Amino acid sequence: MARIAVIGAGTGAMAAAARLAVAGHRVTVYERTETYGGAVRRFERGGFAFDTGPGLLTLPAVYRDLFLKTGKEPLEDRVELVQVDPAARHVFADGTAVVLPNASRAGVVTALDEALGAGAGERWGDFLVRAREAWDRTRRPLLEEPLWPNWDVLAGKEPYPAVANKRLLRTRRADTLSRIGAWELRDPRLAQLLDGYALAYGVDPATAPASAAVLPYMEHAFGTWYVRGGIRELARAMYERCLQRRVEFVFGAEVVRVLRKDDRAAGVELAGGTVAEADFVVGTGPWRLGSLVDGGPLYGARDVPAVPEGRCPGRAVVCLALRGAPEPGVPHRTVVHSSDGGAELERFRHGVLPEPPTVLVDRPDDPALRPDGGHESMVLTATVPSAAEYDWSAPGAADAVADRMVAAAERAVPGLRERVLWREVRTPLDTERETGATGGAVPPPALAAPGGVLHPANTTALPGLFSVGGWSHPGGGLPHAGMSGALVAGLIVEGPEFSGSR
Repeated sequence: MARIAVIGAGTGAMAAAARLAVAGHRVTVYERTETYGGAVRRFERGGFAFDTGPGLLTLPAVYRDLFLKTGKEPLEDRVELVQVDPAARHVFADGTAVVLPNASRAGVVTALDEALGAGAGERWGDFLVRAREAWDRTRRPLLEEPLWPNWDVLAGKEPYPAVANKRLLRTRRADTLSRIGAWELRDPRLAQLLDGYALAYGVDPATAPASAAVLPYMEHAFGTWYVRGGIRELARAMYERCLQRRVEFVFGAEVVRVLRKDDRAAGVELAGGTVAEADFVVGTGPWRLGSLVDGGPLYGARDVPAVPEGRCPGRAVVCLALRGAPEPGVPHRTVVHSSDGGAELERFRHGVLPEPPTVLVDRPDDPALRPDGGHESMVLTATVPSAAEYDWSAPGAADAVADRMVAAAERAVPGLRERVLWREVRTPLDTERETGATGGAVPPPALAAPGGVLHPANTTALPGLFSVGGWSHPGGGLPHAGMSGALVAGLIVEGPEFSGSR
């Protein structure tokens, strides 16, 4: 039985902790804040409750596997999973709207044809077929296996099979997500639809590789799910599963140094001088881990392909407490698209507020989130630059963005402003305070090919030290965090020969 110190109580860290405890190890989690969950937080006031992190879950199989492997109670015995249908309503810049069914390619094709005109659905359906090829080529190396020592896992090849387009005697192929929209989808509304999937993951469509087509594919193939009571309930269930497996949590415990002995990780030192010895240390975020380790970098020059976390976007969240019940049958999620498309992040970086930004409007029909049937809890989310790139502390900055987000949401929810009792505005500064991420940036998922984003490996140059969570392989998002926990646990339990999930 090994002693294992885990730094942080995010979803990836808890996934690793539960698996390691089941394998017979003694696991202690040190969390600098007073609660678990990382970015999966909840804001409560006056009988209203809001998810301030992810609002929906894709690839629930990741967490079903976690609960199956760590105990006899399956996930559905701990939380109520609800498949959201329709998947989303989309409102485009020209006022056109379309409601897309959940996990039904044929239904999506029909809905797009009816809303956008004949041929639109077929072009989107053909795109999903190509996106599936990209998924099949990247799934194992980017999600299910530890990052290869030579992290150029696809040998520089773009896994998305772009369609050849001829223009002025030249043949061109889409190499970014935005070019897929322009050259293959050939409809500004379909391009906005594609951009919206990328922005929801904190990915800039203008620079994302074409392989980012896997992002909409995951939703269409595996569906979109809601956890009754809010996604925070998933974090609670993970925390309780860890306790059941005798994982010890120490809250309000900031780790200031990773101990070294005989040139390997040997424990952690807490603020105040307390030392906890360990045989293995698992940390969240290679960039922050590097500041805790004395005696050299954690990765070699070819081991850190990811951009620094401060360069990744963050999220602005507006929690709205509303008077009046929602109208019957309202979609759980509505995406209100900006006419700027992917250019809105660039406008932000130059200090210009998009008018309006692309906004996710979440309206869960969940009595647990509102004081009574005469009120509604609504969450607006927009992808914005982190505090490392935009001054969110400037007077009025947060409210100015919130005003634009509410105005955008009103295109989908007429009369919204008149229903607002109060609102709570959260910016990347709140994310930084809660998670420690530089500037409150949100990690994107791993994306292969030239121009893509890969994250540092779960192993480090210091034996016995491992990295878990969104800033490590395979990147950000709830499914990816759960996968990182499985990879780290496998590497510790089975050693370097561990080749991934089977």
